[in-house]
Amino acid sequence: MQTILGASGQIGQELARYLREDFDAEIRLVSRNPRKVNATDHLRAANLLDAQQARHAVEGSDIVYLTAGLPMDTQMWVAQWPVIMNNVIDACAAGNARLVFFDNTYMYPQTAAPQTEATPFRPNGAKGRVRAEIAEELLSAMARGRVDAMICRAPEFYGPGKTQSITNTSIIDPLAQGRAARVLLRDDTLRSLIYTPDASRAMALLGNTPDAYGETWHLPCDDDRLTYRAFIELAAERFGTRPSYRVLKRWQLRLAGLFSRTVRDASELLPRYEADNIFVSEKFKTRFPDFQVTRFREGLEAIHRERCSPTE
Repeated sequence: MQTILGASGQIGQELARYLREDFDAEIRLVSRNPRKVNATDHLRAANLLDAQQARHAVEGSDIVYLTAGLPMDTQMWVAQWPVIMNNVIDACAAGNARLVFFDNTYMYPQTAAPQTEATPFRPNGAKGRVRAEIAEELLSAMARGRVDAMICRAPEFYGPGKTQSITNTSIIDPLAQGRAARVLLRDDTLRSLIYTPDASRAMALLGNTPDAYGETWHLPCDDDRLTYRAFIELAAERFGTRPSYRVLKRWQLRLAGLFSRTVRDASELLPRYEADNIFVSEKFKTRFPDFQVTRFREGLEAIHRERCSPTE
């Protein structure tokens, strides 16, 4: 039994497909209102903020994937993430289940220095600090032998379906609709972006590789990094639209933040858009040399095909 906590998001749904396709796994999907991805999926409703419900969600599982997400709300992150992580660790320890945690890079320095699994945590803001806190809590539980786990870390997303990211909402969605994209601060810094199906497929592979546990893994990205200017040109070419965009300056974002809590809560991430973002995934690529990473052109073409599908 392989259980996905937070199964309603894009990563959780794709993970369910790959676990079934690649490993013929028996899958349990857990969220507040879970829905089947595969016909054979088991469903279990749970609120991970409740310790008893978290234990019930995990019981009987061999492997548990924590892919849950929270809205871009700083107060919610600070209040809820430590509770979720503590409850999930307790549940996996009680049920003797392995844990795979899908993590982000908010705790890393927002500089041009290459980011590897050994990069020290230097968060900028409350969301980064709480992500560092819960990652350190899990690493401590792993070191003490309390839970057999791993951390799978990914940079910013782009992808199909209902992928939630700044790149999707500010660049891909507008361009696909023939509107101007919006770029934060600069269009000439290199971006590390992960294609969401690659993140899910790689995590399924790691979760089913017994000797991968006890470590942190950077999930695989296209190393032919693009600036947002080049990414927009490529996306517009794939979508058959004009590569129109505008760069939003800090004063414009500060002004927008007066009226939008979401913009205010995202402000701590702005330094990452002023410098090259070099997320290094060589450890994974060396361990799994046959894994085919989706190139930017391929990913954008797949997004375009999906949006043009008659089923949409």
